[in-house]
Amino acid sequence: MKKVAFYTLGCKLNFSETSTIGRLFTDAGYAVVDFTDAADVYVINTCSVTEHADKKCRKVVKEALKYAPNAYITIVGCYAQLKPVEIAEIEGVDMVLGAAEKFRIVEYISDLTKLPKAVIHQQNIEKVNHNFIAAYSIGDRTRTFLKVQDGCDYPCTYCTIPLARGGSRSDTIENVVNRARQIAESGVKEIVLTGVNLGDFGIRDGKREDKFFDLVKALDEVEGIERIRISSIEPNLLSNEIISFVAASKRFVPHFHIPLQSGSDKILGLMKRRYRRDLYTERVATIKALIPDCCIGVDVIVGFPGETKEDFLDTYQFLNELDISYLHVFTYSEREQTEAAEMTGAVAGSTRADRSKMLHILSDKKRRAFYQSQIGTVGEVLFEDDQKNGFMHGFTKNYVKVKAKYDPVMVNEIKMVKLMELTADGEVEVMETEQVLAH
Repeated sequence: MKKVAFYTLGCKLNFSETSTIGRLFTDAGYAVVDFTDAADVYVINTCSVTEHADKKCRKVVKEALKYAPNAYITIVGCYAQLKPVEIAEIEGVDMVLGAAEKFRIVEYISDLTKLPKAVIHQQNIEKVNHNFIAAYSIGDRTRTFLKVQDGCDYPCTYCTIPLARGGSRSDTIENVVNRARQIAESGVKEIVLTGVNLGDFGIRDGKREDKFFDLVKALDEVEGIERIRISSIEPNLLSNEIISFVAASKRFVPHFHIPLQSGSDKILGLMKRRYRRDLYTERVATIKALIPDCCIGVDVIVGFPGETKEDFLDTYQFLNELDISYLHVFTYSEREQTEAAEMTGAVAGSTRADRSKMLHILSDKKRRAFYQSQIGTVGEVLFEDDQKNGFMHGFTKNYVKVKAKYDPVMVNEIKMVKLMELTADGEVEVMETEQVLAH
């Protein structure tokens, strides 16, 4: 039996697609093995959001060839769609598949003969714009990432995703609900909804057929799934009706991840974002009024062209005063074929790094404050299959990472616990409520 191994770079959407590609190989008679197990085929699913992701792709190829010098190396994902020729020149790469071709990978890898030059199968992204291919991760995590939407119609000046994934398109509500039921039957307790622009769900063949809110309402009725988490949603698409529904939902958890990108209206304009900070402030206030213990995560980019010291401090102060729980900080990097790459006012690399460090420190402060606010409360934790220094980890509904003494019986189980103490390493120790009562 031939062996295949995978490595995924980038977002939750990529993880869902890697898992789906893995099932294609399993159906074709391959054994899916760990990356270090000297596979016959390595599939590397790439990202193009940052320059670092491109460099990491090259490193992963080298690592694969260390474990299996004669392995057949295939690159898929956003980087593969954008730069197929560049990737084909990486030493050891045998095949590059574009966005439309990656789900036909088994057909393309019928012969594992290594040729002198890498083979490229990639077509113009316009040809995949109306073609939605479903994907979900299963079997490798406590939770499942369920892809419900792909592509993006937003022309943000820094972003290559529309070039790599095409226009916005979605699955049907019926298909998503059926897939959620299948996932529930497999024993998974939590579904994370994923997409490139998740709140834009509902476009099929270039026409709007549904709204994301319609999908949310339908999924809330799926029996067997304990939790549904919204991975990331644009502030202009996070309507008050969605927030109100989540506040009273049976399954949707009190956790929103809402990209901001900048707290400066000037920079938001240069980025061509579809909102200004007043709207963002309003969204956060609405969430906290309806769901006081809700976890709110924020994406922010530092060092965008034209970002002065004053603009950055404007962003810093805005985030510092906002009632949020953590940040995902991205250092701006120039991407070819984007408007921002041609803009004047480039920020020095050292300045970008300093600003990133400041926001990472702020994020740590915000997370600790949010965790501290939850000490003494009782909540449900879904425990994961990991063990470190005798402890296992899990997450509350509102995304507090907790740890408890390892017990294999608790893996993939939801337990009622009391949050006892915030430790020096930034995690929360918990005790099962039965133990609390016993004490």
